[in-house]
Amino acid sequence: MDSMAPFSDPVLSKQSAEAVIHLAKQYIQLTGRKPVFMEVCGSHTMALAKTGVKTRLKDYVRLIAGPGCPVCVTDQKTIDSMISLSKESGRILCTFGDMMRVPGSKHSLLEAKTEGKDIRVVYSPLDSLQIAEENPDKEVIFLGIGFETTIPLLAAAIQEAELRGLTNFSVWMTTKLVEPVLRALLEAGEIHLDGFLLPGHVSVVLGKESYSFLAEEYRMPGVISGFEPVQLLSSIYKLLQLCLENKSEIINDYPYVVSESGNASAKSLMSKYLQPANEVWRGIGAIPKSGLVLKENYQTFDAKNKFKIHVDPPRKTKCRCGEVIRGLAVPEECILFNKACTPANPIGPCMVSAEGTCAAHYHYMREE
Repeated sequence: MDSMAPFSDPVLSKQSAEAVIHLAKQYIQLTGRKPVFMEVCGSHTMALAKTGVKTRLKDYVRLIAGPGCPVCVTDQKTIDSMISLSKESGRILCTFGDMMRVPGSKHSLLEAKTEGKDIRVVYSPLDSLQIAEENPDKEVIFLGIGFETTIPLLAAAIQEAELRGLTNFSVWMTTKLVEPVLRALLEAGEIHLDGFLLPGHVSVVLGKESYSFLAEEYRMPGVISGFEPVQLLSSIYKLLQLCLENKSEIINDYPYVVSESGNASAKSLMSKYLQPANEVWRGIGAIPKSGLVLKENYQTFDAKNKFKIHVDPPRKTKCRCGEVIRGLAVPEECILFNKACTPANPIGPCMVSAEGTCAAHYHYMREE
């Protein structure tokens, strides 16, 4: 913790912010507009809001939250399917805490739990294996959402379930991959971007090399960042430098955690058990090969294969989570924000998740 202290030092943070503003003013003078950067990590979205970095820079740098929150990008039909899984007796659903209050078309997992369904919050997919062993007469299903940060844990859970011979354990796979969604955003051309603030946690697994396509194919600069104020400001500063010098490069500004090639063991585990598949994203739709599913040899652990779930088309609301995720709207532009939609009564997942953009704006960026 002592080694992290300088990255949140208030004096150094202020100096870093002034340095960013000085460089941003140069960019504005040169181009006649503010630079536009997108963070594609939910933890970055929350950190930028909580530390005050986004508010301090708002007149000089436009920071857009992208599709980096795994709960937020899970489409409504998938949420409804997960809730429907709990309806049958003899099933135990295990999930991360963020999923409990995400609204379905009719109710949430939390409401299903209050109605007597066996739904349990766990801190790791591996915790659900112990539950499966203790309840051999029940089907234990883990709701597998997440990006490359958590996907290796899902693969590790499958590996361990196989070793233990657990036939009553399965995973409802609805994972997301970073590269395909970045490509989809750039090719859609809905917003103009000058660079990406690239995720720290995901990059631990992927490594710097995995983002080379941004620079080589799209001429788009990117900087991998940490999460403390000075780290965030340092990465934004480096993005501004790249833009001013008209360079399309990827910089690893988190080198003490992120390597060039990433985590070989995690990648190997994913490739052994999982294969690419089309995945549907909230507000975006289906993106080819943007998710992972279990390989044919491991279908016994695939909850989608094991349990056939049918749900009605999702109900429509005025929630603009889909536009917020794509960077087309900020939470305050949604007529539900801080009115019908609050953390106590969320209408969409962006207000529920600890990494949601609406939650970040509500807690740290609202003007009273």
